[in-house]
Amino acid sequence: MEQPHNISMTDITFKNKKITVMGIGLHGGSVSMIKWLAKQGAKVIATDKKSENDLEASIGEIKKFKNVTIVTEQHRMEDFTSVDMVVKNPIIPWSNKYIKTAIEHQVPVEMDSSLFFRLCESNNIIGITGTKGKTTTSTLISKMLEYEGLKVVNVGIGQEPVVAKLDAITKKTWVVFEMSSWRCSALARVEKSPHISLITNIYQDHLNYYDSMDDYIADKRNILLFQKKDDVSIFNFDDEMSKVLFESVKGKTIFFSLSPDPNAICSFVKEGQIYLKEDGNTTAVIPTSEIAVKGSHNLYNACAMCAVGLSIGISPESMKKTLKEFKGVAHRFETIDKIDGRKFINDTTATTPESAIAGINSVIGPMHLICGGSDKKLVLDNFAEKISEANNIKSIYLLKGTATAKLFKRIDERGGINRVFNTYDNIEQAVFDAFRNAKDGDTILLSPGFASFGMFANEFERGKKFINAVKKIRGTSMK
Repeated sequence: MEQPHNISMTDITFKNKKITVMGIGLHGGSVSMIKWLAKQGAKVIATDKKSENDLEASIGEIKKFKNVTIVTEQHRMEDFTSVDMVVKNPIIPWSNKYIKTAIEHQVPVEMDSSLFFRLCESNNIIGITGTKGKTTTSTLISKMLEYEGLKVVNVGIGQEPVVAKLDAITKKTWVVFEMSSWRCSALARVEKSPHISLITNIYQDHLNYYDSMDDYIADKRNILLFQKKDDVSIFNFDDEMSKVLFESVKGKTIFFSLSPDPNAICSFVKEGQIYLKEDGNTTAVIPTSEIAVKGSHNLYNACAMCAVGLSIGISPESMKKTLKEFKGVAHRFETIDKIDGRKFINDTTATTPESAIAGINSVIGPMHLICGGSDKKLVLDNFAEKISEANNIKSIYLLKGTATAKLFKRIDERGGINRVFNTYDNIEQAVFDAFRNAKDGDTILLSPGFASFGMFANEFERGKKFINAVKKIRGTSMK
């Protein structure tokens, strides 16, 4: 995938500058950017191909600004060639024809992450990237730093804004920044990487956006590429695909692992306990049985947090307190309710086959799985095999989407078709049917394995509709 060219911008000013924000969006990130630029005095052109009706909620937040011009249902080329700057939504590729044209006309093209790294006063930035576990790990790290008594600002975690957080940051602030591959791509523009860079794992993802896994990994690499000798890189010792990035490390390396005592500076698990190891010394942190959120994937997140703590001298007491008290992040393997002995778990942010498999593996006992969604051109074989052959999956409820027919075919090929109860264009009906088919002691798990577009605006809307369906069942069961 074509990478952006670095543009020198040593003195960024926004007042009276004509700035195009490409992609108003529905998630709120671009709205935050537009509002921030408007407050800086910029003359903002907010442009999106969606209709005004589709963008109603977002437009409602920005139309009050007199210095914001809203353009919907089109992108006008002059808004990319006759302006002082273009700020693109992270999901828009650098190969987009409007972005390429802006660059050809020497118009600086930025993203929220590149502007943040240009303008942030603090060098104490902890950047977290990876295919899965970013939000939970980022939240854990933030809580740990708070328990240690440090000033912390969260940036880009979940749906947190980015540039709008700049005013709350001083030179002494610790910044915890969750960074998608798209946000990592923009670091090539500023030639900066975080002081501490953590990669949770790398699996196949976003292959509807990237031409290949190599391109996807190349964007992730930027979180390491511009580090210096006094910076820190943290890796998952057990993740084979992450190892291709080791050659980019310039500073200190720390690992986290579920293996007993890797031969490295690390956090690791041995005999039901998380330990820290550095300079030949080993320190116990917490028995894994005392960690509030369960599942092997959350154990990796816990170890990743401890590795960050090790890198900056956080006390084991703060690590332990965090892991004992942290109850999880909304929409991420979140227990919603238990009705008539049936547990409901919302894992809507499991948007890849691997993350859905992790969710399935975390359920003990019989389950009824709600899955399916939009195609990201990912390999489905392992997911299909898992849901066709796992002994504890009693029934499957498929949500309609561009990937669902492919999944159905692979389930059929593996002899699991008798588990598929139905295919749905209404998640509420899928939840109701799963509840009726479940028994006391069973779990109803929403772990889709795919993106949400088509039936839902995003994965969070999917999760909210799942929760609303559970609330309706709760209301009915109490009558």
